[in-house]
Amino acid sequence: MHHFPLHFGGALWELSSYPCCPVLRSKHSLSTLPFYNITLWIILGVLTFPCCVQCLIFKVGVMGPWTCDPVFSKALPAVASRLAISRINEDYSMDLGCKMDFVVLQEPCETAKALTNFVYQEKSADAFLGPGNPGYCNAAALLGKNWDKAIFSWACINYELDRFQAFPTFARTLPSPTRVLFTVLRHFRWANVGIVSSNEDIWIDTANKVASSLRSQGLPIGIVASTGNNDTELESALRSIQSAGAIKVIIMCMHSVLIGGEQQMNFLLKAYDMGMTSGKYVFMPYDTLLYSLPYSDTSYFTMLNNTKLRQAYDSVLTITLNSDLMSFNQAFNMAKQQEELSILYSPEQVSPLFGTIYNGMYLIARAINNARRAGQWLSGSNLALYTRNVTFTGFNQNITIDSQGEGQTNYVILDTDGWETNLYLCYLVDLGSDMVRFAGKSINYPGGSPPPADSSCWFDPNAICTGGTRIWADFCSSMVLVMNAGLIINQMFPKGLRLKGKIKRQKSLFVKGPNRILLTLEDLTFINPQLSRQYLKNLNPKQPQQRTIFLKCTFLHFQMKDLRNENVNPFLGFFSDCEMFAVVTEYCSRGSLQDLLRNDDVKLDWMFKSSLLLDLIKGMKYLHHREFPHGRLKSRNCVVDGRFVLKITDYGFNELLESQKAPRKEFPPGDLFWTAPELLRDPESSRRGTYKGDVYSFAIILQEVVVRGPPYCMLGLSAEEIIRKVKKPPPMCRPTVAPDQAPLECIQLMKQCWSEQPDRRPSFDEIFDQFKLINKGKKTNIIDSMLRMLEQYSSNLEDLIRERTEELEVEKQRTEKLLTEMLPQSVAEALKTGATVEPEYFDEVTIYFSDIVGFTTISSLSDPIEVVDLLNDLYTLFDAVLSNHDVYKVETIGDAYMVASGLPKRNGNKHAAEIANMSLNILSSVGSFKMRHMPEVPVRIRIGIHSGSCVAGVVGLTMPRYCLFGDTVNTASRMESTGLPYRIHVNISTVKILNSLNEGYKIEVRGKTELKGKGIEETYWLVGKANFAKPLPKPPEIKAG
Repeated sequence: MHHFPLHFGGALWELSSYPCCPVLRSKHSLSTLPFYNITLWIILGVLTFPCCVQCLIFKVGVMGPWTCDPVFSKALPAVASRLAISRINEDYSMDLGCKMDFVVLQEPCETAKALTNFVYQEKSADAFLGPGNPGYCNAAALLGKNWDKAIFSWACINYELDRFQAFPTFARTLPSPTRVLFTVLRHFRWANVGIVSSNEDIWIDTANKVASSLRSQGLPIGIVASTGNNDTELESALRSIQSAGAIKVIIMCMHSVLIGGEQQMNFLLKAYDMGMTSGKYVFMPYDTLLYSLPYSDTSYFTMLNNTKLRQAYDSVLTITLNSDLMSFNQAFNMAKQQEELSILYSPEQVSPLFGTIYNGMYLIARAINNARRAGQWLSGSNLALYTRNVTFTGFNQNITIDSQGEGQTNYVILDTDGWETNLYLCYLVDLGSDMVRFAGKSINYPGGSPPPADSSCWFDPNAICTGGTRIWADFCSSMVLVMNAGLIINQMFPKGLRLKGKIKRQKSLFVKGPNRILLTLEDLTFINPQLSRQYLKNLNPKQPQQRTIFLKCTFLHFQMKDLRNENVNPFLGFFSDCEMFAVVTEYCSRGSLQDLLRNDDVKLDWMFKSSLLLDLIKGMKYLHHREFPHGRLKSRNCVVDGRFVLKITDYGFNELLESQKAPRKEFPPGDLFWTAPELLRDPESSRRGTYKGDVYSFAIILQEVVVRGPPYCMLGLSAEEIIRKVKKPPPMCRPTVAPDQAPLECIQLMKQCWSEQPDRRPSFDEIFDQFKLINKGKKTNIIDSMLRMLEQYSSNLEDLIRERTEELEVEKQRTEKLLTEMLPQSVAEALKTGATVEPEYFDEVTIYFSDIVGFTTISSLSDPIEVVDLLNDLYTLFDAVLSNHDVYKVETIGDAYMVASGLPKRNGNKHAAEIANMSLNILSSVGSFKMRHMPEVPVRIRIGIHSGSCVAGVVGLTMPRYCLFGDTVNTASRMESTGLPYRIHVNISTVKILNSLNEGYKIEVRGKTELKGKGIEETYWLVGKANFAKPLPKPPEIKAG
């Protein structure tokens, strides 16, 4: 027991780490302390020591796609968690201060749905073990940070999550899988990697995150592909890998074939057929990094009868957690032998992810113990922090986490010989020393030798690699090629900046630092990849001429990078990756000005329009002051950000095309509306752009904003006709604007700006001054304009939200009501919380069966819709009777109606009486029942009842059913099938219970009856009950023989 002495005045406080109350010990007698002093110290003590006011139950939410993915479901998360918690609660080396519990949280297999589902899990648990889908790990970690609840994950790959200050409530239960991969790839010097996933969201997102993480460590990921949904798409993916270049390693993000992954089996067999498993490539399964795959004395049935698969798997290197204590199979069998597990599964039927879940639960317990011993709250950030410096015995290996929160548990590399069905150990991956050590047996490469090694520079953190060589050597070799570009560079930098003066600076800014020139996929997020492709240009760095062009572009970058203005969209750099070259600018969420003007949902008054126009004027004024004519100004390249601030983009694009010696392109007439007449007549100068040409372009944009329509929309002429007239006046062809569409001064300014004579067009300084006069000196405040619009839209927002909330609540109640009508209340509640519903044995229940005598004949004489109406009317009548009795309706199949009593809620020996009373009431109600389409034909039913034991459980994942199993069900069915119309056929077991109740049931002996599968038994008729006054239909007379 640890004591923390604290002196306050004359009193000495001691806090025990085990009792939940501080102990007060005084140097003086307690009687000498005033009562209010004692009370004050007690309150202060409770508030000072949070470890003494912890929860009674700490619940962990175990997240994963447990129901939607059959392979994940084999991990048995509920069983693994229950085993871990039972051991944790009996581990006297830990002082948790509370009991641990768990809840299994189902995670949809679609990433978007999984994230949506997690948003509502805040109250479900005190900490989360998961998620299983790395696609939304960042979002889950941010939500955990907001809720202050810890996220412990084995599946999250995202390297950004390792920043503790940004994600203080996140912790890993395993070493980062890509850290293990990088260590192995570095040992064998295989840098060129391809990644393939199966077609499910969880694996597609895993592949993208693995690629992102490996790229962040400098490796060139040549391709990220999916196997698709059919054999054609699978073959196409493999063809893409073959054509992707010098790929050495293919990482397979899908379920391992060794634990039932059919997609991986199909992938490897197709690769075998295409000759890709002969030694050119090494295949590595990704999911085995997440658990400890057994290999010692273990044969895999999947490969037993499939020679082709065994030979294909010879090209696979399996990396998995080291089983340094015992194998997963041995640990699982030991738990069964010690009666800690009461399930019928063998370890071969269980996914080794079982052990990973177990280890995660134990790590959470260790974190709780460490935080409590340190006197800290069990907050999310504290739990994540106190996973550091932890060592404990996991399910079948020792788990170690260092002071930085990084797992140091070792891994092993396994191989096969192509003929056997078991794996053997080749290498040990020692994460403590970051080394791969030989373990005694060499890898059996299909071709006799491994794929050739790549340059070591890919794995040197201080080197920049491109094409397998260090980038600085490549850079210097290309310097001679750029010397001929001196004239162009002088024109770009008019103040005499020379190539020699910039080379040293360029070397430092070329690929690293916050202002680097060269950007890769890791630096960017593509909002609209399809739209971006029109700006992408192929770049082959092996061709000297194109490399020269690239260096020219980097010098142009320095001029563009220095442009900083609120109304100029910042230029971020050049994108060069995946053999593509592109310009990168800041994304603006509102799209272009053209998009905004054509969006009828956005209401634009003059204040709104003048604010956008003033932004455009200020941006162009800034560019012209920096001696940077635009040359391509259109409403399409004026973009609007989320604050409705207009920014000019695409500046410098003409110079970029010139530097690349790009061929001139003929633009369609519709793209030339903004081009000044003098530039239309002189195509050679049109690419350079002029200051006066930009003013003309502004005038056309001004017309678009004023009339809120395309250029020249009021003329009714074709684009070709308009451009012909603009190029060759007279007469001068310009748009027409009505005087009531804008202030008169604005229309006059517009006409000045599109003057035929360039020297008569005002400069942007003059335009700025005139525009301020148009607004009478007022500042155009777009916020005021937006607020006025928001007031109009928000007046009914609160009522609308309340109405939608009420509708949602009503819908939720309907859904829950429907669920409880389809399944027992207890079963429905268990399924809603994600718990597994175990089959349950009932010692004694009574089961009722009934059907319609002559139903086949009635059906043949009726239309299908009439048969449906008959059954619906009849069963609605039966259901009304059931509501007055303690019974459970099991199911209806055709005309058969099945009811049970004594389950799922036990009711002693009342089950027979409840079924007997219900049968009499049903029989009475049927006597007056009429079919709608044949009212003259009586509906005669026969009823069978039997009592005995049975097993009940939920069957199926899609439309789960609560089903009964056992001989009692069969016997009750036989009692019904051997019964007679308007009679209740009862077995001796039910008769004995009814007689023991002494409630006056009237029972007649039927005699010996042959029951199929049971032989000949004495059976009885239930014909009534004392005080039962309802009329019963008269059954047909029983004829002798």
